[in-house]
Amino acid sequence: MNIRKFLTRFRSLDDLVAAGSLSADAAALLGAAVRDGQSVIVSGATHAGKTTLLGALIAASPPEHRIVTVEETFELAVRAPDVVAMQGRQPSLEGTGEVSLRRLVKEALRMRPDRLVVGEVRDAEALDLILALNTGVPGAATVHANSATDALRKLSSLPLLAGRNIDRDFLLPALAASVDLVVHCVRDASGRRRVAEIMRTTGTVTGGMVDTEPVGVNLA
Repeated sequence: MNIRKFLTRFRSLDDLVAAGSLSADAAALLGAAVRDGQSVIVSGATHAGKTTLLGALIAASPPEHRIVTVEETFELAVRAPDVVAMQGRQPSLEGTGEVSLRRLVKEALRMRPDRLVVGEVRDAEALDLILALNTGVPGAATVHANSATDALRKLSSLPLLAGRNIDRDFLLPALAASVDLVVHCVRDASGRRRVAEIMRTTGTVTGGMVDTEPVGVNLA
């Protein structure tokens, strides 16, 4: 049994500013991006604070927005007036009854979401997320990566696990057009969790990579 505990005092971007995880300028930029309907990917290593930051970003959504979350295990604990939270299910001992994240992402699009949230992207559900974002639905998700650039590289490769006739020539432009910001979190030697990078995509692809540029804001 694996038990994860999340501190309830870090539920908003202002809480993270007070904790020193990001600057007030960075919090204002991210909050405005969420309210404007931009899609945000949160990356980082294990225990870098990705889920906590994702929850704080969702909390910055306008109160009239319907938020649909998709998770393997409920961790986000989103506080908003209109939230639909869905959780996957592992197959039984007989191999039946499985509910995959891929299926939940598809079902989420039928629920009139103003924002689709995937707790963690680690497998072929990356394809369904990218396709959903390309329909115009703003999204947010976390992904394990060593940098913001590495997160985009990983998101362009994970959909290939779907086993369909899809290649990177299709995925890269779709990813560049659907993701607006990538926020990278780190946990330093002292145990402090903070935002280390905020990159903005330009919407173009060069040399087999999604083009990005750093946002002009102080992070700490």
